[in-house]
Amino acid sequence: MDGAELGTMGMLLALLVAALLAPLLGDRLARWVIVPSVVLEIGFGIVLGPSALGIVRENETITLLADLGLALLMFMAGYEIDFRRIKGRPLNRALLAWACSVALGLAIGWALLGTSQAALIVGLALTTTALGTVLPILRDSGALGGAFGTRFLASGSVGEFGPIVLIALLLSGYRPWQGTLLLAAFFALAGACAWAATRPRSERWARLIRATLGSSTQVAVRLCMVVIVALAWLASVMQLDALLGSFAAGVVIRLMISINHGEEAEQVEAKMDAIGFGFLIPVFFVVTGVRFDLASLLAQPLLLLLLPVLLAAFLLVRGGPEYVFSRGDVPDAQRPALVLFSATALPLLTVLTTIGTRDGSLDSAHAAAIVGAGMLSVLILPQAGGALLRRATGAGPAAPANRRREVDEEEDY
Repeated sequence: MDGAELGTMGMLLALLVAALLAPLLGDRLARWVIVPSVVLEIGFGIVLGPSALGIVRENETITLLADLGLALLMFMAGYEIDFRRIKGRPLNRALLAWACSVALGLAIGWALLGTSQAALIVGLALTTTALGTVLPILRDSGALGGAFGTRFLASGSVGEFGPIVLIALLLSGYRPWQGTLLLAAFFALAGACAWAATRPRSERWARLIRATLGSSTQVAVRLCMVVIVALAWLASVMQLDALLGSFAAGVVIRLMISINHGEEAEQVEAKMDAIGFGFLIPVFFVVTGVRFDLASLLAQPLLLLLLPVLLAAFLLVRGGPEYVFSRGDVPDAQRPALVLFSATALPLLTVLTTIGTRDGSLDSAHAAAIVGAGMLSVLILPQAGGALLRRATGAGPAAPANRRREVDEEEDY
C-alpha cells in the first residue's frame, strides 16, 4: 500500500499515530537512554516514507501542515525570547560568538566547495542553533533558570534568528542591496507591529481576551494565529523566508501579552503550546523524516562518513566561539554544556537543504547527509550537555516530564 492508495486522511492519520507513539516509545526507552521525542518522530517519518514502507507521500495538504508546524516552531522560539533578560552583555557576547561562527562556517564552506551556492548553504548550516528544539528539553529539565539559561537564550536566539536573516539576504535570489532594503522594510513593518502591540490596551479588547480563554471563541489564540500567518505571508510576499515572519510574530505576541495581558500570559502560552507541540510541530518533524532520502544516502556509503564529520564541524564552528565568549557569563564548569546545546542544529538545516536541492546546488544524498548530521546532533548533544550541566550543578539525573509528574503525584498522595 502506498500513499496514493491510503489517501490524504489516511496519511494524516499515520502521521498523527507516529507523533503519538514517539513520546510513548521515548518513555519506555528512558529506562536505558533518553531519546528526544523529535528524533523518534523523524525516525517514524523515515519508516513511513518512501525510504521504507512508502505509506506516506507528500501532497499539498501534508506539505501545508508541515509548513504550519515549522512556522509554529519558529513562533514558539521567538515567543521564548525575553529581551529584558538577555539584553546587554549576554546578547552582545552571543552576537560576537555568532559572528565568529559565520566567519568560520563560510571559510570552511568556501575551502571545501569554492565560492558556490553549495558552499554558502553548508557554511550557514554550521552556524545554526536549534533553539525551538532545545528549549523544551531545557525547560522540562529546569535548566532555563539562572545565568546558564540566560546565556543560552541569548546564544540560541542569535543562532536561530541570525541564519534566517542571512538566508533572506543571501539565498533569496535578490542582489545583496535589494535584499538588504527589503529586509529593512520588513523589520520596519514588524517593528511597527511590535510598537502597536505595546500600546495601552483597550479595555474591551482585554475583556474579550480574558472572557474567551475558557470558551469556544478563544480570541487570544485566534489573534496569535492571525499574527503568525500575517507576518509569514508578508515575508513570503517580499520573497524573504517565511520563517522570518514566524519568528518575528513570536516576538510581537510576547511583547503584547507580557505588557498588556500579563495575567493571561500563562494560559495563552499553554494553549499555543497545545496547538504547536500537541499537533503541528510533531507533524513537521515526522514529515521531515518522510522527506529524508535514506536510499540516496545509503547508495553512497562514503557519505555516511560525512555525518560525524559534520557533527564535529557543528561543535567547532558553532560551539567553539560560544566557549570562548561565554567566559565570565556562566561558571567555567557549565561552559562545555553551553557548547553542546548551542551546537545542536536541525530545523534550519531542512530549510537550507530544501533551498539547495530546489536550485540544484545540492543533490538529495548530500542534503540527506546534512539533515542526518542534524539528527545526530539532536540525539547526542543535548543529552551530553544535560549530563555535563547536572554534574556541574550537582543535580541528579533529570527524569522525563511525565515521570516527574508521576513522582510528584505519589508524593502528594
